[in-house]
Amino acid sequence: MDKLKMHSPNLVESNIEKIAALFPNCVTEAQGENGELKKAIDFDLLKQELSQVLVEGEQERYRLDWVGKKQSILTANAPIAKTLRPCREESVNFDTTENLFIEGDNLEALKLLQENYLGKVKMIYIDPPYNTGNDFIYDDDFAESTDAFFEKSHQIDEDGNRLIANTESNGRFHSDWLSMVYSRLKLARNLLSDDGSILISIDDNEQENLKKICDEVFGSKNFINQFVWKKNSSGKTVSKQFPTNIEYVLMYSKNFLAHKFNVVYKPLSEATLKMYNKDDNDGRGKYRLYPLQKTGGAGPETTYDYVDNNGKVWPCPAKGWRMNKEKLKKLENDGRLEFGNSTLSEKAYWNERDSEGKVADTLWDDIDEGNVGTAEVSKLFGFVAFNHPKPTGLLKRIIELGTDQDSIILDFYSGSSTTADAVFQINMKDQGQRKILLVQIPEDIDVHSEMYKNGYKTIAEISKERIRRAGKKILTDNAGKEGIENLDIGFRVLKIDSTNMKEVYYTPDAFKQADMLDLADHIKSDRTSEDLLFQVMLDWGLELSLPIERKTIAGKEVFYVAGNSLIACFDELTFDVVDEVTKDHPLRFVSAEKAIHLDHDKTNIKERFKQLSPDTEVKFL
Repeated sequence: MDKLKMHSPNLVESNIEKIAALFPNCVTEAQGENGELKKAIDFDLLKQELSQVLVEGEQERYRLDWVGKKQSILTANAPIAKTLRPCREESVNFDTTENLFIEGDNLEALKLLQENYLGKVKMIYIDPPYNTGNDFIYDDDFAESTDAFFEKSHQIDEDGNRLIANTESNGRFHSDWLSMVYSRLKLARNLLSDDGSILISIDDNEQENLKKICDEVFGSKNFINQFVWKKNSSGKTVSKQFPTNIEYVLMYSKNFLAHKFNVVYKPLSEATLKMYNKDDNDGRGKYRLYPLQKTGGAGPETTYDYVDNNGKVWPCPAKGWRMNKEKLKKLENDGRLEFGNSTLSEKAYWNERDSEGKVADTLWDDIDEGNVGTAEVSKLFGFVAFNHPKPTGLLKRIIELGTDQDSIILDFYSGSSTTADAVFQINMKDQGQRKILLVQIPEDIDVHSEMYKNGYKTIAEISKERIRRAGKKILTDNAGKEGIENLDIGFRVLKIDSTNMKEVYYTPDAFKQADMLDLADHIKSDRTSEDLLFQVMLDWGLELSLPIERKTIAGKEVFYVAGNSLIACFDELTFDVVDEVTKDHPLRFVSAEKAIHLDHDKTNIKERFKQLSPDTEVKFL
């Protein structure tokens, strides 16, 4: 089989194969939509295999249910015949950057990335739209009208009369929000590395439901923490309610046993900084004093009278010293003892601190407030370009907590691209090579907003422009600094679109012979060679950020992806091109059938590869 399948993986088929490996007796056959037989699962048998008691029917158990949950699972697992089309003109450093910006619905994006980034993402951060009781812009199959919701949830009778008092905010909109998030989290989990983690921003409206969903998707044992972020010092006053000035960040690991997170620190308070107020002018800088008498129980090695180098005896404190005699003498010999009137103290120098502060706990009250995020973006654009974006301070805390210097970071609700801005700043700080993978739907901007008045029509346009401006700013602010030349502030824009292939490619049996004459070329006429290249990369499971080099060989355009990992030629494929390409011994080579004049040439080209580069995998579109 030398054809590429050109659609996202069918997760149902994959899951059936996994179950079949464990319980082959539970696999049966069912009739598909077109009458063909397909593998299916006998769920009654599977239930019995997983139960120690006789299973007679649906059993009550502790779980979160809502109208549309099963549909959201079906939606998440269903394959799509779509692709990602490159957009050079909106990108920065397209050929060399390792950062990606995908424009389109994130459910479709997550499906398209299932093979390419399976188990490769170290950290996912998302800030999903909070449930405000309004319709969502994500047009999933499970989104429905209020009337349809009441009917499906059995809240109206045959005559349309409501049976249960249920407001929209308590019913339909909760169900729509839960379904939207649930399907996306199920797909996102597959992309996490075994030692990876996901962090999710949320407010009070859906916090408890989100935690239950995450317990189900990631496993309750993989819950790490819930952080409380103080977003506003004053809070918005609501009638008969307390002002709200906090939000939450939920953190789950992919595998609790494999997961390791970094220790991050809260900055020292002003009061603590003022304690470092002494200076001996010995080149060591400012220091503070720590008394050396012990406050807890004493042991024999810390209960002694200390004799200093001048012969003075310092009587043992009531509970002993904080260290043994040898360590105390070492401090004195190194000039680190302060001799008081009645006790000894250790000099702790500012420049020798082990950290930048104290270890951060679950209360994040030291991060820039939420309105600073608005100011950050407004400063870049010169106008209020986004309402209430998360501040980079919050994202930098999250990134430092959950990533290594070469991690892939996924944010599939990109919004104003705060994640990208924060990653650039941290990479500049520690010379890291973290890579971003952002997804944003081209949501229309309110025509009355400052963004629209300044020429931006969608949120995705604002997202991309912020990355461009943040990258330029960081280069300007750090001009001349070591490592600035290695900082990747570029991004490759890919847009979700229909497949590059005509319908005949998937269902040739549905076309009559007369129609086939007009469909001799099964590739759509408006698609470029680079469009085909990225569909091939998707289908072959290659990372979409791999470097691309375009060469001219024997007068034809040839693409080299990551050296010789993949070589592609969609121009007329001659034996001169094949002979040159085989010298590089590519791991994979792909072309299109339209690039070959005669059918037997396809066989001859394959034979040529077998002779000159036998390990090359050759396929055709």
